[in-house]
Amino acid sequence: MPSYAIGDVQGCHAELVDLLEALHLDRPCDRVIFGGDLVNRGPASLEVLRLVHELGPAATALLGNHDLHLLAVANGGKPGRRDTLTTLLAASDCDELLDWLIARPLAWLHPQTGTLLVHAGLAPQWTAGQTLELAQEASEVISGRGGRRFLSRMYGDEPQIWNDRLRGTDRTRFVVNCLTRLRYCRDDGSLDLRPKTAPGHQARGLRPWFQVPGRASLGTPIVFGHWSTLGKVHWAAEQVHGLDTGCIWGGRLTALNLDTGALTQVASRQPRPLDLEPD
Repeated sequence: MPSYAIGDVQGCHAELVDLLEALHLDRPCDRVIFGGDLVNRGPASLEVLRLVHELGPAATALLGNHDLHLLAVANGGKPGRRDTLTTLLAASDCDELLDWLIARPLAWLHPQTGTLLVHAGLAPQWTAGQTLELAQEASEVISGRGGRRFLSRMYGDEPQIWNDRLRGTDRTRFVVNCLTRLRYCRDDGSLDLRPKTAPGHQARGLRPWFQVPGRASLGTPIVFGHWSTLGKVHWAAEQVHGLDTGCIWGGRLTALNLDTGALTQVASRQPRPLDLEPD
């Protein structure tokens, strides 16, 4: 009964169908964990959401930054210039799909291997256990009575460093930013959420979140997405696996067998853009 983690789909429905066929998924037995960003930028976000929803208990889906953006727009937020969500938001089953989406977790632990799955990254001060607790706390805010209020205040880069005394919107925003937007940290352990370049091309004083010395989650295998410019999937020394291989940008859609570490990949059908960068 293998478990597969799948990187950022971002509305690439045809490629997702190709990948699931390549995995020969046995629904009663096998499990698929989607690492966030099911929607946006690609041509078929509605079809992706329907497919993953219809997988039922065979699928677990985490929330990514684009999924949260969809929820914010659906609750009155401002659409982005490059969004491709119009068809989804006009669909007859949109409310049902969004009710399902808003209840998805921000982090998940694979019990057989002890692998932690998130969309983006972890604050260097967090252990794996603390990450799961904070993810659950933030999920309860997003899906609860105060969810619409938080979604309207979600955007922003502050606070930049973790403090156990953070409360309210600042606390939830920090947790959400780490789990759905993080790539780089400064040497003092604070977040820099703006750079998107590959490791080795960042500004001085920045490190990939998984290379911060002494990070508290070291020793826990971690699977994440979000970083299509990362350059490779397996980072053995850090025990992390980055599964966003840029399908929406003309790269590949990738699945990782959590039990064996084997990769299954299918080619993108999307045109390779010349003037856009990931977000």
